[in-house]
Amino acid sequence: MTVIRVGTRGSALALAQTRQVAERLAKAAGAEIEYVTVTTEGDVSRASLASLGGTGVFATALRESLLAGECDVVVHSLKDLPTAEHDGLRLGAVPKRADARDALCAADGRTLETLPEGARIGTGSPRRIAQLGAARPDLVAVDIRGNIDTRLGKVADGELDAVLLAAAGLGRLGRSDAATDLLSIDDWPTAPGQGALALEVRAERASRELERGLRSVDHGTTRATVLAERLVLAGLEAGCSAPIAAHSFVDDDLIFLTATVYSGDGTQRVTSSHAATPESRQASHLADAAREVAARAVEELLGNGAAELAPKEEAP
Repeated sequence: MTVIRVGTRGSALALAQTRQVAERLAKAAGAEIEYVTVTTEGDVSRASLASLGGTGVFATALRESLLAGECDVVVHSLKDLPTAEHDGLRLGAVPKRADARDALCAADGRTLETLPEGARIGTGSPRRIAQLGAARPDLVAVDIRGNIDTRLGKVADGELDAVLLAAAGLGRLGRSDAATDLLSIDDWPTAPGQGALALEVRAERASRELERGLRSVDHGTTRATVLAERLVLAGLEAGCSAPIAAHSFVDDDLIFLTATVYSGDGTQRVTSSHAATPESRQASHLADAAREVAARAVEELLGNGAAELAPKEEAP
């Protein structure tokens, strides 16, 4: 039987989400799966994501392993994937997105609204820090790193009053019960691509079995909507850790996109919302509509001063 080597980070969350999609890939491909664990810069460094720059810290080593032929496909959290295309690689599949919302996990079952003044909220995301500043400037954001269990442990032992996490990650680890408040996308939009996975492969055509598996797990609507979100990041020339939120969805034959750029402290923001009608639900037509709404959103955001709130990412 054909063996497909799947590259993944070694964290509990990365392994859980990789196994979930790899099982579907194997079934569709009629193949066996071999897991290749890769350590990334983001796994080793304890520095804040903001100081690391965000872009590529969880993806570069996986991509190098793929290009070196050590694996046949790698699985990324799509929000961690740089927006620029990588020479020699292509996006092979984007599975159906899970819950894109952020989740507050607080002591005593508290919600964002009921947290007491001065409560300490753990997060490593500049976007979440900005949103906390906008929604509850009386709260204290604490920059933290670590896996989900480590972060939840800081709440359990009283070091923090709450942490902000991705609902999708909690769900994939079977820890959804830890969420005390699921924050509405309308009021609390999340990172471009949040809740989605990306399967990356080498640019040349893969084996017949792997190509069949990729087609099976790819979800056209998710691929189009995350494309729109990520094109906002690309158009603003901002990195994955910039205080930018974007959410796109398809409904009633329209593709919608809303994007918001925040100042670091959340006291300022600019928002743009647009919709377009794809010619059909074909992948190419959905992608064209995604590019259209993203281009319009980027133009409006830049025209309203977004570049001053989220400066361009510096070259490494």
